[in-house]
Amino acid sequence: MATDITEIKQRIEHEQRIRRISGGLGILAVLLITGLGMTYLGFLLADLVRQFGTWINFIGAFLKPNFVDFTSYTHQHDIGGLRAIWISFTHPQYFVSTIANASVSSGSVLVSAAFVTVLVGFCGTVIGFPLALVFGILGSERVTPFPFNFIFRGAMSTIRAVPALVWVLIYIPLTGINPYGAVLAIATDTIGNLGRLFTDELEEIDNGPIEAIRSTGAKRPQVVIFGMLSQVSNSFIAWTLYVLEINTRIAVSLGVVGAGGLGMYINLRLQTVSSASYARAAAGLVMVVVIVVTVELLSSRIRARLRPGEHERSGFFETIRGLGDTGRWLGSGNKD
Repeated sequence: MATDITEIKQRIEHEQRIRRISGGLGILAVLLITGLGMTYLGFLLADLVRQFGTWINFIGAFLKPNFVDFTSYTHQHDIGGLRAIWISFTHPQYFVSTIANASVSSGSVLVSAAFVTVLVGFCGTVIGFPLALVFGILGSERVTPFPFNFIFRGAMSTIRAVPALVWVLIYIPLTGINPYGAVLAIATDTIGNLGRLFTDELEEIDNGPIEAIRSTGAKRPQVVIFGMLSQVSNSFIAWTLYVLEINTRIAVSLGVVGAGGLGMYINLRLQTVSSASYARAAAGLVMVVVIVVTVELLSSRIRARLRPGEHERSGFFETIRGLGDTGRWLGSGNKD
C-alpha cells in the first residue's frame, strides 16, 4: 500500500512538473512571437520615447472639450464650453432648428452630427433586418436540408468576412461616400451578423412545439412560422437590438472616412493642428460616448424586458444610483 501511495505521489509530481515546464515554454513562445511580430511591424521603443512629450501635449488639449459647435445657435454666436450645453438645453428650439436646417453631410454641428449617426445606425439595421431574417431562417438545417442550408450560411459568412468599412468603399460607385452609402454598408453588414445569430438561435429550439404543429397536418411554412419562429421571436428582437448597438458604433467609424455624423466631425477637427481644434474634437468624443452609452442602456433595458432571465432586473435609475455604491465597486455590496 505504501508503495502505491509513493507511486501515485511521484506520478502527480511528475505531471505537475510537466505542466509547469509546458506553461513556461508556452509563455516564452508567445513572448518570442510577439517580439518577432513587433520587429516585423517596425516597432521601435526609441520612437515612442522621442514622441512621448508631443503625445502628452496632444492629450492635454483634449482635457478641455469645447462645445461651441453644440447647436447652430452656439456655433453662430461663438458660445463655447459647458455654457453652450446649458443654453441649448434651456432653449429646446435650438435643437429642432439645428436638426432641421443643418446639411446632412456637413458634420459641422454636434447635435445634427449625432442625429445623423443614430439615424444611419438605425436605418441600416431596419433595412438589413428582412434579409437577415430570410438568410437566418434558410441557413438553419432545421428549415433547409443539408447541404442546401450552407448556401445561405456561406453567403452570411462571406458578408461577415468583409468589414462595414470596406462595404462603404464598395458602394462608392453607387452612392459615393455619404450617409446613404453608410446606411447600405451597415445594412449589408447586418445581414451577415444578424442572420448568423438568427440561425444559431433556431438550432437550439425545442422539438415539442414543432411536432405539435405537425400533428395538426400543418404545411411546412406553417410549421416554420408557428412551430419555430414563435419560440424565438423575443430572442430575434433582442438580438436585433444588440446589433443596433453595434451598428451605432460602426456609424461613428464610417463617419471618419467621410460618411457624415460624429466620426466626420471629429476627423475634420483633427485635420487642423491647433489646441482649439483639438478641444472641439474632444467635445465630439464626449458626444460619441453619450450617444453610444444611451443607445446601449435603452437597448439593454428593452432586452431585459424580453428575456428577464438573462439580464439584471434593476431599472435604469437604479443602475445609475448603483454607480455610487462603493461596496459594489469593491465586490462587497448588494448585487441585487
